[in-house]
Amino acid sequence: MNDFFGRLFHLQPSLLVAITQNAVHVAIAVLILVIGWWISNRVGAMFAKALARTHADPTLAPMLAAMGTWAVRVLVFIAALGEVGIATASVLAVLGAAGLAIGLALQGTLQNIAAGLMLLLLRPFRVGDVIEGSGAAAGIVREVGLFTTRIERGDGNIVFVPNSQIWSNPVINYSCGGTQRIEVEVELTQRKDVDAAIGQLQKLVADEPRVLSGTTLAPVVSVADYPRDGGAKLRIAAWVKAPDASLAGGDLQQRAQAVLEEAGCEVAI
Repeated sequence: MNDFFGRLFHLQPSLLVAITQNAVHVAIAVLILVIGWWISNRVGAMFAKALARTHADPTLAPMLAAMGTWAVRVLVFIAALGEVGIATASVLAVLGAAGLAIGLALQGTLQNIAAGLMLLLLRPFRVGDVIEGSGAAAGIVREVGLFTTRIERGDGNIVFVPNSQIWSNPVINYSCGGTQRIEVEVELTQRKDVDAAIGQLQKLVADEPRVLSGTTLAPVVSVADYPRDGGAKLRIAAWVKAPDASLAGGDLQQRAQAVLEEAGCEVAI
């Protein structure tokens, strides 16, 4: 019995050393994950800023930033597993098998990624274009992501449409047909004037010869925002011929302010 306890006493220091070493490796792995995740976010932000400075296509910038972010995260994950003693080759084999299983289970998600890449390569539309189709809500394209395309409708609401729905259905790009959408905003100081102001702006747009009309290209006058300090911000969204776009927006802005002031609606300067 004494011999048993003696052996246990001699083994205890080595056991404590092993536990300490394992705890250190686990702590380092967690630290790698935390710092790596922070670095990946910084890399994505740097990608976005760099692409913005180079005036890259805004359709391509968000997806490249997302791909750079996740590439760093995958490398960080593999490094953290290697720190705790898991062989990299085994990790890659497990990731390959898991990727196959996940790919079979998430076919729809992978279709969205593939469709997003095709949209970026073939460019049927760009950020800022107005599109409509059976697989996409009618509105302005604000962003093409890895999984979804963000579209702003005429009423100001945002719709996230899966890329696969857009890619597999016919899409009308109104921005390629010689027309262009312009937006004019006017801010009121009193919210009580909203209804009267919208009526006056609707009459203004209806009498403007450069503004196009129709079921799809009909102009829209709506409330864009209600600031916290009171008042309201109104938005005129209208379609004009491409050659008229450079002047029509400024003219509508000036005329809208003048019309509202004549109607007794206080306009913020």
